[in-house]
Parts: sequence; structure tokens; C-alpha cells
Amino acid sequence: MKISEKIEKLKDGAGIFRQDVSDWLNFLYIYTRKRLVIAASHFEKSKDSLVDVLLVKRGRYSKHFLNLSFLFLIAGAIIGGPVIAEYYPTIAPEESQLEETSEDILSSYQQGDLTTTTVVSDKPRFEIIDYEVNTGDTLGSIAEKFGISVDTIKWANSLKTEKLISGQSLRIPPVTGMVHKVVAGDNIYSLAKKYKTDAQKIVNFPANDFADLDTFALNIGQTLFVPDGVKPEAAPIYRSAPVPQFIAGAGGKFIWPTQGLITQYPVSYHMALDIANRAAPPVATGDSGTVAFAGCLRYGYGCHVIINHADGYQTLYGHLSSYNVNPGQGVGRGQVIGKMGSTGRSSGTHLHFEVRRNGVILNPLSFLQ
Repeated sequence: MKISEKIEKLKDGAGIFRQDVSDWLNFLYIYTRKRLVIAASHFEKSKDSLVDVLLVKRGRYSKHFLNLSFLFLIAGAIIGGPVIAEYYPTIAPEESQLEETSEDILSSYQQGDLTTTTVVSDKPRFEIIDYEVNTGDTLGSIAEKFGISVDTIKWANSLKTEKLISGQSLRIPPVTGMVHKVVAGDNIYSLAKKYKTDAQKIVNFPANDFADLDTFALNIGQTLFVPDGVKPEAAPIYRSAPVPQFIAGAGGKFIWPTQGLITQYPVSYHMALDIANRAAPPVATGDSGTVAFAGCLRYGYGCHVIINHADGYQTLYGHLSSYNVNPGQGVGRGQVIGKMGSTGRSSGTHLHFEVRRNGVILNPLSFLQ
């Protein structure tokens, strides 16, 4: 056989092979398409039945789905909420600091399980109430009932004698002292002098409002409470008592923090000692501990320091003119931490001294004597 004939046969064989492959691929395509069409046809026939089953069961399945979704949402809020709040706070501290009240500041100084909520046995009253005299009432029994002096009731009702009549209406002030209606020219210093009391007591009483918190200006016509005030012709209710030097110590848990005169003793609405001294002496710690806060506010405590002590105790030193400690710093018993001043809600140079334990503001005299 000639070579040319052999080449022709090889070409014919290659052509036949290509044709066979093409026919096989075409067959595979037709077969696959046919099977898919048959499968789709069967699915269409059974789809309606499947949908009917799902519709019947949808209540049961949706209930479980919703319950699980709700649980996942709660878990996500609990786990992710604190993280979101930490990294994306709603209000920046510097934007809200000047708007805080003294009560807000108290609740912000927490160490561990310590809070700073004031708790007293009797809730203070800040308004004048009317009391109808009952048979058997006396001025003494009414005064004892409301925790004020007999003279306070007499002065508030312009009584000349102590004789009472059943059914008589009496005005009962919230605190021992005078109730004064402000007229032009009045200020806290002139009224303190007139009623023989201390101007800081007028500032300390929570119900007293001022037209200007920087100057303690008064509004003409407003009702002003003058704690421990007396009528101009009467004798003073209190006398200032000297305070021992803080370097001498005391028999209680805490030593006296500074020198001066006690111008206000602890009362229900002001559970603290006010110690005044125009010389602005140093202020020392009542006991060793760690500084929890040292800073200044425009109002309230002004520049002040809070110290954590053992057994959940805290001491607060308010209205300082300056301080020389920082948060987290350890301090020793009797260590000087600042200087007495008149910053914040203060009418004169004095120290506001508080003792707290586990969030309760206590009578400091119980720990200094």
C-alpha cells in the first residue's frame, strides 16, 4: 500500500473518532436535560403537598424560632451592652460635670461595693406644713413631734403665750430657727447677723434657693429658712465650740481634721461638721487610707478630697482652697492633704467634714469623740 493511501486512512479514522466523541457529548447533554426535566416535573407535583405540610406546622415552628431569636437578642444585649457603652458613651463626662448636683456627685464616688447614698432614719422635711391642734396638745408636745423648738413654733405663728385652742391651725417650719420673707437689701450675711446664726447654715439648708449661686443673692419676696436663727431680742440657740488641734488626735476612730470653731453640727439634712477658721489652716486626714477622689467642682463641695479607709469607711473634706494629693495615692493618719477654703457652695472659709460607711453618711461626732 502506498504511503498516500495510508495517510488518507488515518485521516478518515481521525474524522470518525471526532464524530464519535461529538455524538457522545450530544447524547450526554440530551440525557442530562431529560433527567432534569423529569426531576423538575416530579418536584412540581410534590411541591403543593410539601407547602401544605409546612403551612400546617408553621405555628409550632415559628414559635420556637421566635423564642430562640428573643433569647439570642437578650444574650447579645447582656454580653455586648457593656462593651458598646464603654467604647461609645452617650454623654461625655466633661459635658455633664457642671450640671451635676451634690447628690449626683455623691453617687459617683464608688469603690468596690461602696455607694454614696445618704441614708438617715428620719426623712428631712423642707416645707412649712399646717397642723391642727388636737385636745391635749401643748407647744412642747407639738415641738417634740416635729423635732423643732417651742420658740420656732411661737415665732412662726406670732404667739404671745403658750396657750392653745383645739382646732387651732399652726404653721410648722421644717427646722428650728426663723422663717424670713426676703425684702430689698437682704443678704445671707445680714440675715445671719440679724438672727444670730451663721450664714453657712442658711446656705446648707437644701430648701433655700438663690438667684445666683456664686454670690448667694436672694430674690425679693422669697421665703428663706434661717436654721438655728432666733428673734433679734432673743438669746442665741447655740454657741460655737472650739475644735482640738488635729495633730493632738482624739479617742475615736478618726482624729480632728483641722482647727477652728464648729459653726454647724450634724443635722438630718446636713450630716456633717462645719469647722470655720478665717486663718485657713491646713486640713489633715482623719486616718490612714487611699485617696478616692481629689478635684474641684464649681458648686456643691467645691474643691474636695475623699479618702477610703479600712472596713468600708470614707471621709470627705470639702470647700478646700487647695489640695496636694492625687487619686490612688496612699496617705497616713494626720497627713496634711490641703488647706481650708471657701470653694463651691460656701459662704465663708470653713471645712465640711463627712464620715461614711458602706454608702451611709454617719454622724462624724460619733467617731471623733
